[in-house]
Amino acid sequence: MMSMVEIPEGKLIPAIAQDWKTGEVLMLAYINSIALSKTLETGVAHYWSRSRGKLWRKGESSGNEQIVKEILVDCDEDAILLKVEQKGGACHTGYRSCFYRTLDGRIVGKRIFDPDEVYKR
Repeated sequence: MMSMVEIPEGKLIPAIAQDWKTGEVLMLAYINSIALSKTLETGVAHYWSRSRGKLWRKGESSGNEQIVKEILVDCDEDAILLKVEQKGGACHTGYRSCFYRTLDGRIVGKRIFDPDEVYKR
């Protein structure tokens, strides 16, 4: 698959992951040209970890992969939307979505795995 998005070397752009069937927003991460190339090559979401300063395949530690079904680009070509089939939870805290609580802190999402078990903390 060819990409019309050119991400300059060293630049990151926002990448929103959305459930391809339900439309649920799962997470926001960042992607660079390397991560986008790996995503296109493998069909599995890859992102750039700002905290670790390296490429990561979603699910490499947890097994909770994102199988990419479609990639959309916004009108300014500075953000992308990954429509994915989410395996397990998207959030490292154990919730299906990273958007599992309201602004006042009320939990509205569903925890589907124990992060201490998955990440052996």
